[in-house]
Parts: sequence; C-alpha cells; structure tokens
Amino acid sequence: MSAPETWLKDARTKVGTAVLAARAEQIGRVEEVGDGIALVSGMPNVRLDELLRFEKGQLGFAQVLEEDRVGCVLLDDVDGVEAGDSVRGTGDVVRVPVGPGMLGRVVDPLGRPLDGKGPIESDTRMPIERPAPSIIDRDLVIDPVQTGLVVIDALFALGRGQRELIIGDRAIGKTTIAIDTIINQKNSDIVSVYVAVGQKSSSVRRAIDAIQGSAAPERCIIVVAGAASSPGLQWIAPFAGMTMAEYFRDTGGHALIVIDDLTKHAATHREIALLTRQSPGREAYPGDVFYVHARLLERASKLSKDKGGGSLTALPIAETDAGNLSAYIPTNLISITDGQIVLDAKLFYQGQKPAVDVGTSVSRVGGKTQAHALREAAQTLRLDYAQFLELESFTRFGGMPDTRVRQQLTRGGRIRAILDQTQHAPLRLADEVALVLAVQGGLLDALPLKVISAFRKGLAEVIDRDAADAVAAIQDHGTLDEVGKQALVGALAAYAKGLTPARAEPAPTP
Repeated sequence: MSAPETWLKDARTKVGTAVLAARAEQIGRVEEVGDGIALVSGMPNVRLDELLRFEKGQLGFAQVLEEDRVGCVLLDDVDGVEAGDSVRGTGDVVRVPVGPGMLGRVVDPLGRPLDGKGPIESDTRMPIERPAPSIIDRDLVIDPVQTGLVVIDALFALGRGQRELIIGDRAIGKTTIAIDTIINQKNSDIVSVYVAVGQKSSSVRRAIDAIQGSAAPERCIIVVAGAASSPGLQWIAPFAGMTMAEYFRDTGGHALIVIDDLTKHAATHREIALLTRQSPGREAYPGDVFYVHARLLERASKLSKDKGGGSLTALPIAETDAGNLSAYIPTNLISITDGQIVLDAKLFYQGQKPAVDVGTSVSRVGGKTQAHALREAAQTLRLDYAQFLELESFTRFGGMPDTRVRQQLTRGGRIRAILDQTQHAPLRLADEVALVLAVQGGLLDALPLKVISAFRKGLAEVIDRDAADAVAAIQDHGTLDEVGKQALVGALAAYAKGLTPARAEPAPTP
C-alpha cells in the first residue's frame, strides 16, 4: 500500500471514530489590563478561582466575580495580554505537579522548572487550594523537629505538625534560622520545601546555594516567585508549596515548609485587592487577609495513624518594622501560629547570633516535643538565662555584687556563649545535650569566654571518643540514662579541664 493510500485510510478511521456532539465553551473578552490584573467580560458562568486561558496562551485565575465582569489575576507576563483579546474558561482550578519527581528541583509556583534540568517527571497534579485536615483526622504533636540551633531546641522546641512563626526586622537572620533547620534535616526523614515570595534575586540565590551546598538537595523542593515575578505567581506561591509538601504528609511521610515571607505575600494580596477594586480595610488590606493566611497555615498538621501518621511542619517568616510586633500582619500571624521565634535587632548588632529574644519568643507546644535527654538537661536553662539578663542590666549601674550574684553573672555569660552559633553549622542532638549539661553543671565557669568557641569546636570529637554509648543513645532514642549521663559529664569535665588556663602560682614569701 502506497503512502497516500495509508494516510487516506488513517484519516477515514479517525473520521469514523470521531464523536460529533455539541460542546459548550465560555469565551470572554478582555476589557482592561494592567499591573498583573485583567478585567474580563462575557463570562457569567465562570467560577471563583477558575483557571482562565488567554488568546496568546497566558494563564490567569478568577479572583473577583462581579455582575458584569470578572477580575482575573494573571500568572504570566502581562505584556502579552491586550484589551480585546479572547479569554476561555478551562473549567478547572490552578494545579501543580506533586510527587518524588519534584525533589531536588527549583520550580516556579506553577511547577515549571527554573533550574535547567529538563521537564518535571510527575504524572500527578493537585489543586493549590485544598481543605485543611479536620480535627478528627489529626494527632498530638509530640515528635521533635531538630533545628540544630541550641537556642531553639533547648528553649523553644519545635514539633512535627507545628506552625512556628519566625519574626523580626529585615536582615537580622530570619531566613538563616529557617535554612539552618532545612540543613539539619540532612540526616532525618523530613522532606523540605522552601518557598521564596517576593525576595530579591540575590537573596534567593544565597538561599539556593546554602541548601544545595550544605543540606540534602535531593530531598528538597525550592519554589521561587521572586520580586520580578507577576503578582499572581507571588500570590499562589505559598499555596503551591503547601500542596507539594502535603503530598509527602498524605503518603505517610514527614515534610517541612518554609515560607519566606508572608509579609510580602500580604502586600501582594493587598495590591491585587486594590487593583480589583475590593473594599480596603485596616492599613488598606482587604478584610479577608486574615482568612487567607489562616486557611494556608491550618493545612500544616500531624495526621492520625488512621490517616498514615504523616506530618507537615510550617515555618512561616514575617518581617516587622522597627520591632513592632503589634502591627496588623504580625499580630494576625502570631494569633494563627503555635508560637513565634522573635529576633531582636539590638541583639543582632551586638553580635549575638541567632539574635533570638528569649523573653518574647515562645513555643506553645513546648517541652512535649523535646527530646527527653535535652529536656532533662535544660530544665532551668531559660529561667537561669532570664535571671542573668536582669542581673546584668542592674550591675551596669556599678556597685560590687556579692559572691552569689557574681556566680550567676559568670554562669549566664557562659549560657549566652553556648547559645551563640555560626550560620549554616547546625549541631547534632548529642552535641546540644552535651553543651547544656556542661554549662548547667558549671563545667564552663572556669573557662574564659573566648575559649568557649574552641570548646564547642572540639566537642563532637571528644564525646564520640570518650562517651560513645551515651552519644549513640541520644542520637538513636533521644534518651540518656544515669550511667550514660555520668560518662558524658566525666568526658566533658576532663575536656573542659584541659582547656582551662593554668593559674599563676603565688610568689613565695621572703
């Protein structure tokens, strides 16, 4: 059979099997366009959040439904959309690819690759807006998420399924805390999702380099909607990242999502609301800004065993202006989340990093999720440190404190020294327990403050060598019995004694 005959036969087959029936299709027209928003007429049956396709292939979703037109938020370049262009409804909502094929990739909020590694290998797409698990489907938050930061793990423990806000002024280490937490999951079973919303390209590049250089990038997903992205992409980014993370929770795994940051997301929501002519409220934010973030963060949870026992932990980030925690968006987020890590600019510029304000930070789950060994070691650590800070402020006025006060000041200075930590260098749980035991047991009191960093640097090697059984128990089970504690304290005491400078012998009396 010749080629033309083969082609004709295939054509007849296709025509014979074609289904001929009426098909309804919504087609509207763009009335106005600008600043990432298109006002569309002629689509009375479009649904809220429905995905719309424009004449040249651009995508958008219906954000505002009015009697005679639809406010559509564009997800692509606004320059390609013009007044008079046709718009078609898809009958579907915004969906993103999910699954193991997303791991190790850098994508935009629609799941399109940004890393040049080829197409995403995923056959499953899920809506970015999904209902939060019901109360009956949730379980208690009792398992820890180790951040590798002593100040957080010892004082404000995080749990799997918790929502802990990281809040503070700009450029004082909020993102660093979140990235360090992701890096510390290198040897855990937690999958990490980092979502950048409205961040500068240089900031996003630093975060990507830190994750790919120090974490386990093959178990991370990075979602980027930078400052140059359309407002629509910035708006859907946290929801898209949450959907990608929920896949691992719903399949029985554990996930961590960092949203950097929700202050910029709120500003984008306000921008979209004003452009679509919604009624402004306090500080020009629309009335539903609280609901937007509440329905997003409520999706983080620990599921019951009947639902697979997976967990999704959220670390949203918020930025304050001059430390004002009572502003509109910060108060909203504080009321939604299960606690907050507050960073203080004054501490940061004094050189205390992470610059966590111990007095105003809190974890509403607290010691329930803390590893047993660390909880036992750090029982009075927060109280001792708070008393030290108060005593230190009083002694600045002068005077000679008595012996007990001098001891408290000495101990408090060592507590502050062990809470200070370099970025992108999280500690093992065993190292954190050892540090807290050493400072609470007074083993560091004789060490000069400048020697504390040397003590920390060689700590892991010493305890691995001299208290291997205790280290194994802490790392494997988070527990430490009395025999192991004595062995660990003995190793720490010998190590500290070796670093203590020798005191000069008094001169003999003539």
